[in-house]
Amino acid sequence: MTADHLPLGAIRTIVQQALAEDLGHGDITTDALFDGPVPARATVVSEESHDLVLAGLSVALSVFAEVDGGLICRVCYADGDLVPPGASLLIIEGDGRSILKAERVALNFMQRLSGIATLTAQFCEAVKGTPVRLLDTRKTTPGLRALEKWAVRLGGGQSHRFGLNDGVLIKDNHLALSEGDVAAACRRVRERAPHGFRIEVETNTIEEVRAALQGKADIILLDNMSPEMIRDALAIIKGRALVEVSGGVTLANIREIASAGPDFISVGALTHSAPVANLSLDLVKQ
Repeated sequence: MTADHLPLGAIRTIVQQALAEDLGHGDITTDALFDGPVPARATVVSEESHDLVLAGLSVALSVFAEVDGGLICRVCYADGDLVPPGASLLIIEGDGRSILKAERVALNFMQRLSGIATLTAQFCEAVKGTPVRLLDTRKTTPGLRALEKWAVRLGGGQSHRFGLNDGVLIKDNHLALSEGDVAAACRRVRERAPHGFRIEVETNTIEEVRAALQGKADIILLDNMSPEMIRDALAIIKGRALVEVSGGVTLANIREIASAGPDFISVGALTHSAPVANLSLDLVKQ
C-alpha cells in the first residue's frame, strides 16, 4: 500500500459493508417520495476554515458507483491534495435518489479520512527540519485500519506495523506475563520469531533501557518519558539501537520531543482522536 494507491479490493469490501449497514434493504424516505428518477447535481464542499489534506475521495467514488453505476462523478482534487477552505471537491450528476442513498456513507469516509490526513500533516509540519519519522499505531477503528493507515500516509506519516503478524513489539503486558525480564524477553523472541524481523521492546525506565541493550533489541521504545528522560536514554543507547518515542505526544510538545533526537515518534492520536473534516453535500434538482 502506497500513499497514492489503496488496493481496490480493500475499498470495495469496506464500502459494501458500510452500505449494507446504512442502506440495508432500501431508503424508505427517498423511495416513498419519488416514483421515478430525479435528475440532480450534487457538489461536495469543504466547510473547513483552514486548509485540509483530502483523503477518501477514491472511497467516495466507490460508494457512488456501488449505489448506482450510472452516476457521473467529476473530481476537482485528488487524494493527498491540500484543499483550501470552501473548495468544491467532487461533483456528482445523475439520479438524485441514488445520490441521497450514497450521500452519508460517502461523506463519512471523506470526513473521517481527511481528518486523519490533515492531523497527520500538522504533526509532520511540527517536526519539519528534524530527522524524526512520524509513525501511526494500531489504535484504529475496527475494520477500517487499511483506510486509516492510508490516510496517515497521505498526510506524510508512516505505518508502524499493520498488525500483530508483520512486526515484533514486546510491550509492557508481554513483560508482565514473562516476569518483567526485558533482556530475557528480547533474547527469547529473537530465538523463536521468524528470521528477519527486528526486535522492538517497550521501556518505561532507564533500567529497562539498559536491559533492552543487554538483550540486543534492535529498536527501543521509550514510553511516556519526559524529554529529559529521553535525552538520558539516548545518551545511554549511543546509537546501539534505533529509538522510538511514544505516549503523551501532542502538537504542543512533539517539537521538543523531536529535538531530543529519537529516530521515530509514534502517535496514536493520528487515528484514534483525529477530528473529522467538515464537509457538506449540496444537492440541486436539474
